[in-house]
Amino acid sequence: MQLSNKQLLKQPLNKRQRTLLVCIGLSIVVCVVVLTGILLDENRIATNLEVRNSPPSLDHLFGTDWLGRDMFSRTLMGLSLSIGVGLTGAIGSATISVILGLVAATMGKVADSIVTWLIDLFLSVPHLVSLILIAFAFGGGFKGIVLGIALTHWPSLARVIRSEVMQVRSLDFVQVSKKMGKSRWWITKEHMLPHIIPQMLVGVLLLFPHAILHEAAVTFLGLGLSPQEPAIGIILSESMRYLSVGMWWLAFFPGICLLFIVRMFDKIGDNLRMLIDPHHAHR
Repeated sequence: MQLSNKQLLKQPLNKRQRTLLVCIGLSIVVCVVVLTGILLDENRIATNLEVRNSPPSLDHLFGTDWLGRDMFSRTLMGLSLSIGVGLTGAIGSATISVILGLVAATMGKVADSIVTWLIDLFLSVPHLVSLILIAFAFGGGFKGIVLGIALTHWPSLARVIRSEVMQVRSLDFVQVSKKMGKSRWWITKEHMLPHIIPQMLVGVLLLFPHAILHEAAVTFLGLGLSPQEPAIGIILSESMRYLSVGMWWLAFFPGICLLFIVRMFDKIGDNLRMLIDPHHAHR
């Protein structure tokens, strides 16, 4: 017997539907933050000494800094910039993971040994240390920090993709393709890549929280983005000298907003992983 529309609406959402709604809601919030930061007029962060060092108020929700710049506008612009850097670095890192994972699983024992050695090598060095060295070697700035993130955050995802591809290559349809004379490149393109795209997507979202926090840390230390950029790391670094005189809002609101954005991306990644996992998808 078919249910009416009212009865369907009254039915409680299952876990898959709730997870999908959470992903959509969080994604909308992140998009709004990014677009707002991009579309804000730069005059909103212009110097205005008449209102400098003002605490949070209705006119300036996050207060103003020592130059009278609106901290709410600076925080939104900084979040947009940090999200752009983090996503660019995470996508680059995931691309490296896919390439090396496929090479290790499909190009023979020698290639597998080399990639495994590289994974162990990079995992043995703390991300932040290698990120600082790489960013410094490439001259810092946007290019240096993005390359540093991309070249340091790939090992864990590469190990996951390698194991996934090794499982796929032992399946019957892959063996049939080999017996039919299909090339290694054709098998990789038609059988391997479609299988690992979901893992790559989730990997990007789970890499992003690490990428944006490490970007903020390196920028805070003065080795990342330029001081002229309104990045969260720059804002937090500049605020340190004013905390002792009671200007707590300079670090509190940008720091809370950064943690909020990182937590949202982490939640989106976890929810997408649950949707992809066949053990949780239909509960």
